[in-house]
Amino acid sequence: MRIAQVALDELQADLRNKVFVFPTASTTAVVLLHVSNQQPLTKLTVCLRHYTLLSRAYGLFSYATRSNTNDFLILKNDYNEYSIYVGGFYVNFKVPQKVEPSWDHICVSWDSSNGLVRFWLNGKPFPRRSLKKGYSISQEASIMLGQDQDSFGGGFYLNESFVGEISEVNMWPLVLGPSLVRVSKNNIDIANPLISWKSLSYTIKNEVFVDDLLSPQEECIC
Repeated sequence: MRIAQVALDELQADLRNKVFVFPTASTTAVVLLHVSNQQPLTKLTVCLRHYTLLSRAYGLFSYATRSNTNDFLILKNDYNEYSIYVGGFYVNFKVPQKVEPSWDHICVSWDSSNGLVRFWLNGKPFPRRSLKKGYSISQEASIMLGQDQDSFGGGFYLNESFVGEISEVNMWPLVLGPSLVRVSKNNIDIANPLISWKSLSYTIKNEVFVDDLLSPQEECIC
């Protein structure tokens, strides 16, 4: 999958103990992820860590296709609510309010065979919801971190941009069970990823930086 309109160098790197830093709200700053996937997706799991002081909405992981800009989207809709989109439809997951800011590890899975959406926060599973049973997500995608695409490859809004740090982004064409979610939380390899933080193919556009992890993440084995 390529995003042809962005004429920037594509990098591939092992980003263990590294983070993407999004230092300010922006309508242009984004990380593009490049994936060589030849088949539509009927199952997937995305896991990542993020750290922010934002209390407003922000996009974390946006998978847009020509037919649907919200084919798969992880959006923090409010300080205590995540919205998960599949095929333009969404479900919400309420999470406890934090006492103080900290890193969060999330995993989101979707299975077309039954439509079940699974959401995990810091290793804790939430009650499953259902979206788009029988649907398939096109492999022709624009995949981005830190923004919510409202058009294919763009359509960003300042008040939906991410400010903070993102790390350990991984994606698989399967649904991770509880034991593998724990493995992901501990930053241990899981076979056959579509996106791997330890071999990430990406392009940075504008004010996003790769830098060292400043504070240890709880229970992270790096």
